[in-house]
Amino acid sequence: MPGFFSWISGLFNSTQPVPQAASETRLFNPSSTSQPSQSNDEGDIVGQLEDHLFSWLLDVEPARLHASTDSGEKELAELKRRLQMNEMEELPRKPGSLPMLMRALSNEATERKELTRIILSDPSLTDQLLQVANSPYFRPSEHVIESVDQAVFVLGVDGIRNVIAAAVMRPMMAARNSREALFAQRSWRWGLTCARAAEMIAKIHRDDTSAHFMVGLLPALAYITIRRELGRIYRTRGSGSEPEPALLRLALARYQWATCQLLANVWNLPPKYHAWLLSAERPAPRQAHSALTDGLLLGTREVLRHARQRNLSEENLIRIVHLSPEQLGRVRTVLLRMLQEGKSSQVRT
Repeated sequence: MPGFFSWISGLFNSTQPVPQAASETRLFNPSSTSQPSQSNDEGDIVGQLEDHLFSWLLDVEPARLHASTDSGEKELAELKRRLQMNEMEELPRKPGSLPMLMRALSNEATERKELTRIILSDPSLTDQLLQVANSPYFRPSEHVIESVDQAVFVLGVDGIRNVIAAAVMRPMMAARNSREALFAQRSWRWGLTCARAAEMIAKIHRDDTSAHFMVGLLPALAYITIRRELGRIYRTRGSGSEPEPALLRLALARYQWATCQLLANVWNLPPKYHAWLLSAERPAPRQAHSALTDGLLLGTREVLRHARQRNLSEENLIRIVHLSPEQLGRVRTVLLRMLQEGKSSQVRT
């Protein structure tokens, strides 16, 4: 597919604006494998799940998500222009050590000592990695991981890949002020849950697990990026301190996938990341669900369920996610344990 990847490479070039975006896209796009009436029902189900997610992330009642956004159209147009022209001021820059780390991690011959050396060459990454490795989401036991070499040894290559991906993105998603604290905290929890779900489903499909973990984090990073960019536009234009929840919801829904693609492009992630993102956004008819699609669906459902928010019924979950009951049960067990341990850690601290 050389033509597609050439298009992706120039998608956000400042001299080549992207094609006009649809008025609104969906985060969840199950492929059409059934009769049109059943596909419409599934679209309604996942549309409701997305509304439940936005309601939780933005901490507002569902009715406020669909209020009028007419007063913010100029700000939305400016957000669209910045995205098209690659002028997003809040877009996270590519971490300097990321290319070297990705090469090392993709090479099965890379030794533990070499991987440790690369991580230690970036002091900020070293600090973040130890914090993430000792978080309840990743630590395999109660014993504290005290060094990078110990982390690589205890977690193994696959485990350390995921910790590195989380450590690279965690500072970008940390709250900068009290206004975004709850949104950032919930987005991070949601992103980690979806990433872990995508990783485990990729393992079932015998696909690249660590790459799916990283691509599973991109929507959460895209959300915090869009929120910050729209907030910056509001402050610059004197439109008010913060955009209204309905406008934020519209911005997130409208530009979530384009921002994910921009992040993958600016960070020079391999072409397969672009392909997975495109497949999740616009699946071909009768296409089997990708690990990313099912990971987002299942991760969102479980994080909302654990937060005691409205979500998907068991019947609809089984209907939407393309996993056997046994596979679904295994993934959900791991996600539930992760969410419970994460909540217990927050209570203790």
